[in-house]
Amino acid sequence: MGVTSCVVLFSGGIDSTTALYWARDRYDRVHPLTFNYGQRHKIEVRLAGRLARKLGLVRTLLKVDLNQVGGSALTDPGFPLPRFEDSARLPAGPPATYVPFRNGIFLAVAAAWAEARGVHDLVCGFHVIDSPEYPDTRREFVRAMERAINLGTSAAFGGPEMRLLAPFIGLTKSEIIGQGLALGADYSYSVSCYAGGEVPCRTCSSCLLRRAAWEKLGREDPLVARLRKEGKL
Repeated sequence: MGVTSCVVLFSGGIDSTTALYWARDRYDRVHPLTFNYGQRHKIEVRLAGRLARKLGLVRTLLKVDLNQVGGSALTDPGFPLPRFEDSARLPAGPPATYVPFRNGIFLAVAAAWAEARGVHDLVCGFHVIDSPEYPDTRREFVRAMERAINLGTSAAFGGPEMRLLAPFIGLTKSEIIGQGLALGADYSYSVSCYAGGEVPCRTCSSCLLRRAAWEKLGREDPLVARLRKEGKL
């Protein structure tokens, strides 16, 4: 059997960090791909690079400026970041933090990057069970994007087909973390907060869902533990 390789969409958050460890456990070569897309929480880009270096992986950083698209509290400063008291109060439907077709754009660029290097597997940490209702994280979306990628690349003319793998799509965030812990995942530099700081704001939807997941596991969030140790909390 030859050398296996994959590209991991690696933002540096909980889910993509778990996806990175999941891929390391299964592939000989793993290529983390991070997007700087004009997000207000740019610190995730820097810390994602730090974890990749710790793991001995070469992280590729691509710039795709979605500020020009707008329409999201994550990329448009004219949209206030929604704040909530607890995760039970999150509204139904696509939230204000939904970036229009972001994952579709990322997957298209990642597929192009992978095809240029002869890599045929794309791994992402999408999940839908207890996350906000983002339309571009659903199983149907993943299947449709995989088909579109294979129709729009050399696979359409007999080349190797590309696979889009979303191993956590049917799991809760606490279950995803559990899988990561079993693989030795380091979450101490994994930043989820949408507000833009390393210290969690504790009121955005991402912070609330992350806190609920660690509480369900009965464990302290390693990020919080590190920040406290460093005197940042």
